[in-house]
Amino acid sequence: MKKILALIAAAVALNATAADKLVVGATAVPHAEILEFVKPTLAKEGVTLDVKVFTDYVQPNVQVAEKKLDANFFQHKPYLDEFNKGKGTNLVTVTGVHIEPFGIYSGKVKKLAELKEGATVAIPNDATNGGRALLLLEKAGLIKLKDSANLSATQRDIVQNPKKLKIRELEAAMLPRVLNQVDIALINTNYALEAKLNPTKDALAIEGSQSPYVNILVARPDNKDSAAMKKLAAALTSPATKKFILDKYKGAVVPAF
Repeated sequence: MKKILALIAAAVALNATAADKLVVGATAVPHAEILEFVKPTLAKEGVTLDVKVFTDYVQPNVQVAEKKLDANFFQHKPYLDEFNKGKGTNLVTVTGVHIEPFGIYSGKVKKLAELKEGATVAIPNDATNGGRALLLLEKAGLIKLKDSANLSATQRDIVQNPKKLKIRELEAAMLPRVLNQVDIALINTNYALEAKLNPTKDALAIEGSQSPYVNILVARPDNKDSAAMKKLAAALTSPATKKFILDKYKGAVVPAF
């Protein structure tokens, strides 16, 4: 009888431990850095946070869907919606955390006005960030789109391209690496920061703070309301985290809460 009780107690302890541990996938900057910042706070609340760093935008979602990760923190809702639609997954938003203003960078020109006819432009090749890039190109006065409110715009939606820009679509993570091979590149802030680019100083044009692309904590329907997940969401949207984001990134990353 004692052995049975001991086994039951061990099983309960194991389940409690599992419930109080979260494995979260994230891109390195700023997502993993923000998660590392809240890790001590969660530890005090009995939640162990294990941060797994990824360099792409696909595997973090795949692994949450496959239950290899409990959650991820790297994407905005338009990307998540497109991923769910394309992959048949049902990942959900837990909370919004921050905005990373998207920027236009160059290793060849100092102003967009210096772009010559036929200049090469590199943009992300995924649907949502590609559309986001085109909207920023329009905002910068370089192209005109059929519908300026279409977050999923593609090159087919370009109705005016006075400089005859040649737009190349590449994986988002590659864009900083090809910066000196193209005239301009439109780069997600997390990859810009990893490449030691300062969005507020180095970007030739940048989104405003009212961007709809709020970066979100993402989980599954079966665990999004767990006690540990709620504690993580609260930590990510706390006054202390807001101060950390403002102090560390100085406008390159903007709190959305």
